[in-house]
Parts: sequence; structure tokens; C-alpha cells
Amino acid sequence: MTDLRARAAAGDPDAVDQLVELAGERGDAEELRTWAAAGNPDAVDLLIELATEREDLGELRRLAAEGSRTAAEQLAELEGD
Repeated sequence: MTDLRARAAAGDPDAVDQLVELAGERGDAEELRTWAAAGNPDAVDLLIELATEREDLGELRRLAAEGSRTAAEQLAELEGD
């Protein structure tokens, strides 16, 4: 993992993709938030998926406020239940 992080820090997009995927598999919302804040759209998608699974309305609201249409749609769906 250290090697992946070093490669990602050096700008290797494949390493970034792997780290994002691993964070999604682990359900690591904090790391996904970090990658999402860095502009990684896959991290945003995985974060939305994770927040939806956990019914984390606060996270979905935050993502929707940041402009994620998908998060807004998921939020509306969960709040409609």
C-alpha cells in the first residue's frame, strides 16, 4: 500500500485508481472523501454508494450541496421512504 501511495503522490493515475477502489472495498469513507475532494469522480461515486448503503443522509446532503446530482437523487429517494 505504501508503494501505491508513493506512486499516487507522484501523479500515477493507475495508482490513484487502485487506492480509490481499495478504499471503496474497505468502506473507508474518510479516504474516499479525500480523493473526492481532490477531484476524483470515481471516489465521489463510491462515496455516494457507501452513503446510500449506510443511509447516511448527512453525507448525501454534503455531496449534494457540493453539486452532485446523483447524491441529490439518492437523498430524495431515501427521504421519500
